[in-house]
Amino acid sequence: RMREVDLGCGKALLIKESGEFHAVGHKCPHYGAPLVKGVLSKGRVRCPWHGACFNIGTGDIEDFPGLDSLPRFQVKIEKEKVYIRASKQALQTQRRTKMMAKCISLSNYNLSSTNVLIIGAGAAGLVCAETLRQEGFSDRIVMCTMDRHLPYDRPKLSKSMDSHPEQIALRPKEFFRTNDIEVLTEMQVAAVDIKSKIAVFKDGFKMEYNKLLIATGNTPKALSCKGKEMENVFNIRTPEDANRVVKMATSKNVVIVGASFLGMEVAAYLAERAHSVSVVELEEVPFRKFFGERVGRAVIKMFESNRVKFYMQTEVSELREQEGKLKEVVLKSGKVLRADVCVVGVGAVPATGFLKQSGINIDSKGFIVVNKMMQTNIPGVFAAGDAVTFPLALRNNKKVNVPHWQMAHMHGRIAALNMLAHGTEISTVPYLWTAMFGKSIRYAGHGEGFDDVVIQGDLDELKFVAFYTKSDEVVAVASMNYDPIVSKVAEVLAAGRTIRKRDVE
Repeated sequence: RMREVDLGCGKALLIKESGEFHAVGHKCPHYGAPLVKGVLSKGRVRCPWHGACFNIGTGDIEDFPGLDSLPRFQVKIEKEKVYIRASKQALQTQRRTKMMAKCISLSNYNLSSTNVLIIGAGAAGLVCAETLRQEGFSDRIVMCTMDRHLPYDRPKLSKSMDSHPEQIALRPKEFFRTNDIEVLTEMQVAAVDIKSKIAVFKDGFKMEYNKLLIATGNTPKALSCKGKEMENVFNIRTPEDANRVVKMATSKNVVIVGASFLGMEVAAYLAERAHSVSVVELEEVPFRKFFGERVGRAVIKMFESNRVKFYMQTEVSELREQEGKLKEVVLKSGKVLRADVCVVGVGAVPATGFLKQSGINIDSKGFIVVNKMMQTNIPGVFAAGDAVTFPLALRNNKKVNVPHWQMAHMHGRIAALNMLAHGTEISTVPYLWTAMFGKSIRYAGHGEGFDDVVIQGDLDELKFVAFYTKSDEVVAVASMNYDPIVSKVAEVLAAGRTIRKRDVE
C-alpha cells in the first residue's frame, strides 16, 4: 500500500510492498499528479494521470512522459515505528535530475564532426541525449532543429495556446550548457549520406557523425482548396503559431478544419475567447476511429454545450477573402461560414522527405522502419518518435506508428541505450491523453481495428471507462473522470497479461 506522509516541510510517498518500506517524492515530476492515487505494482508506481512509472527502490523514471526521477528518502524501522529522513530541498522540489557525464573531448574537436548527431529536438531527441549522458557517454552530442527554440512541450501548444516558449521549455538553457548537449536551432538537414556518414544541411554546412538519430517528427498537412495561402489560415506547429491564433481569434469567428486531437483541443481552448467556433469534419463523429461512436458522440455533446458548432460529413471547398483577409469558409455542402481565423488540423505526414535517396528503409507512407531497438536497416542509424513504425510487443509485434508524447520519450531512451550496445528492446504500453474544457480523456493500449466497445459508467455524465476489444481480447482502454483505471489497465498489459472481454463485462 501507499501513504502520503507530511514531514513538516513537505510530503513524501511511503510505500510498503512485500514487507519492505520505501519512501520517494509524492508528486509526479511531469505535471505534479499525486502518486498516492496511482497504481503500485511489482516494485514501481505508475502516475494516475499520464502513466509515467517510477522505481520505488531508486525513484528512477522507467516509463514516460517527463524527464526527471523522484527523490528517494531514507527509511528506518525502529520499535514498530517508521522513520523517514529527507532533505528539505528534495521535499520542496519533489524531483531529481539523474547524474550526467561530462563531455571530455570538447576542447579538441573539429566543428564539423560529432560522435552523435540527433536530427530533431522534440521529446525523442532530448531523451536520447539525456540518456546517453546518464549512461556515462562522454563524447560530443549535437542536436539540430528547424525550430528557433530549445526543446519544448509541444502537446501544450493546443491545450494552453498562449504559453510562451520559456514557460513550456522542457529544460532551461543552462541545462544544455552544463551537460554539454549542443543544440543548433533553425538548422535543417537536407540530405544524409550514409556511406560517408555525413549530414548535409540546407545552407550547405556538412557534419560528420559516428551515430545518428533521426527524430524529425511530422509535418502538418495543408488544405488543398483555393485560398489556403491566406495569412489568417494556420497550422499550429510552433508557440508563435499558437500565440497568434489566440490573439487573432479573441472575440472573432473561428473555423477549425478537422476534428483531430489538435483541432478539438484548439476548439475547446478558443470556445470562451472567440465570438464563435465552428468545426468542419469529414467523418460523422469526431474520434470515431480512435474512441468509437458512443464516446465520440459524448464528446460532441460536451462541445455543443460549450457553444461549439459542428459541420460533419463535409469538407472545405474554398476559403474566401476580402481585402486580402479571410472572410468566409465555403463548405462542399454549400454552407458558408463567417471566418476571421481558420485553423487546420487535418492530420500530418512524417517529415522524412530528405531521406528519400539515402538508402534508409522508408515505407509507402513515408515512415522510417525500425526494429525493437529503434535501429534502421543501416548500422549506426537509429530513428524515433512520430516519424517511425516499430514492432509493438502488445499487439504481437505488429508494425505500428504511435505519434504520441510518451512513446517519443521511450523511443529516444531505447535508441540511446542501443547506441551504447545495451541490446534493450522496446516493450512499453502506449499511453496518451487529451484535455478539453478542463476534462481529460486518458487512453492506454493500441486499439487499431477494435471490433467492439464495452462501456461502464455514464457517458452523459462524462464519467466512464471504455474497453476496446478485438475478438475476445481488450486491446485498449479510455476513461474520463475514472482514475486510475487507465493506469491500472496499462500496468496489467505491461506485465504481459491478457484482459479478456468477459473479464470487463
